[in-house]
Amino acid sequence: MFDKLSDRLGGVFDRLRGRGALNEQDVLLAMREVRVALLEADVALPVVKEFVDGVTQLAIGQQVLKSVAPGQQVVKIVNDALISILGGETSGLNLAVTPPAVIMMVGLQGSGKTTTTAKIAKRLKEKERKKVMMASLDVNRPAAQEQLEILGKQIDVATLPIVAGQLPVDIAKRAMQAAKLQAFDVLLLDTAGRLHVDTALMAEMKAIAEIGKPQETLLVVDSLTGQDAVNVAKNFSDEVNLTGIVLTRMDGDARGGAALSMRTVTGQPIKFAGVGEKMDALEEFNPERVAGRILGMGDVVGLVERASEIIQKDDADKLAAKMAKGQFDMDDLRSQLNQMTKMGGLGALAGMMPGMKKAKAAMAASGMDDKILLRMDAIISSMTKKERAKPELLNAKRKIRVANGSGTTVQEVNKVMKMHKEMSGAMKKIKKMGGLKGLAAMFGKGGMPDLGGPSAGGPAMPGGLPGFGGPAGGLPPELAKLMNKKH
Repeated sequence: MFDKLSDRLGGVFDRLRGRGALNEQDVLLAMREVRVALLEADVALPVVKEFVDGVTQLAIGQQVLKSVAPGQQVVKIVNDALISILGGETSGLNLAVTPPAVIMMVGLQGSGKTTTTAKIAKRLKEKERKKVMMASLDVNRPAAQEQLEILGKQIDVATLPIVAGQLPVDIAKRAMQAAKLQAFDVLLLDTAGRLHVDTALMAEMKAIAEIGKPQETLLVVDSLTGQDAVNVAKNFSDEVNLTGIVLTRMDGDARGGAALSMRTVTGQPIKFAGVGEKMDALEEFNPERVAGRILGMGDVVGLVERASEIIQKDDADKLAAKMAKGQFDMDDLRSQLNQMTKMGGLGALAGMMPGMKKAKAAMAASGMDDKILLRMDAIISSMTKKERAKPELLNAKRKIRVANGSGTTVQEVNKVMKMHKEMSGAMKKIKKMGGLKGLAAMFGKGGMPDLGGPSAGGPAMPGGLPGFGGPAGGLPPELAKLMNKKH
């Protein structure tokens, strides 16, 4: 997400930070590069002009040029400006009405509207404990109604029964009656799309809106279409009372032009971002966090939220109990690696962590990918139950058997064992400090316990992943070394 733009801006700001002092010409040259970077990212021209002019005016002020760290000041100004054009604050769904709250989903064919409808329904059901019903009003696309019905069964959300031959307006009336009679909190109306914006499409949406009186009208657009997505959004916003936008396929959008242009062009906030095909791959769009990720500052809050959604409490409690006793076996290591995979893999995690942008680039340059996690899992799976509980049983003969069974080499088996040994050693140090309570007390007093590994860190956090850089832990040493090796 935003990789190309992030790389370009990162290079510009690295040069600014490296200067002890800045003059007006330095700032103007940097802003010229920022302008080119934004245009290459397919950001709308009026948005680029407004953004660059505003930032330049602030950046050549005396407060910046005479400050102790002018490069950092410019980055702060750009960060604030990015947050502003992305919408300023997170804008959630407004469902504070007498039930049922109606959400009308609109957009062109192929934008991912039906899948997004199901994703939002799942989110409302699980995170906000709402009783949700979905209704498909798409009678044009073959099997569109059946698709929503199947998705409803997958996520355990009710769908309006299909009646063949009904017109969209009649389906909307029936959906409203059913939602009221069955006391649903939220009704999602999945409207039909077209290949392009036309009179018939707009007339149908207006008729449905007249019946449903939606509290939210969400436009679903494919972020990968770049400037076309912005044009579509502008056309819809001119005809329909939109309340928000959902950008799909944001995980594959390396440019980010649609996200950066949408708010300024339509005046409506981006409410959600689709970041994958799975039903839970939908994120609330947070301008502050997105700006941080564009500028390589990471998204730690997002990382923690993702971890809390994926990590099972029972697993976390079991590992915490083991940590208190100084125990950590191969099954625990495998659990940690699996959690890293579920959270998006090494690349996704590195992109969300402050200062990890270069590490992520190094991983890509060295050919390192998430297959390394799969190989490690295969190695541990090839061990017997006793070997996983007591890795010291693995002699040379057993290592050969494990390597053959996992399709790897003895050297890779040794690396996994070394990683386990270092993390196990950290657990024993935690035990000597008085377990988790003692460790918490040391952090509370401002102390920094030496737990081994890079940055004096490295233990697996309770139910979390093997720590990453900084005071709370470091990337497991063997994993870090592999970043410099071609696979």
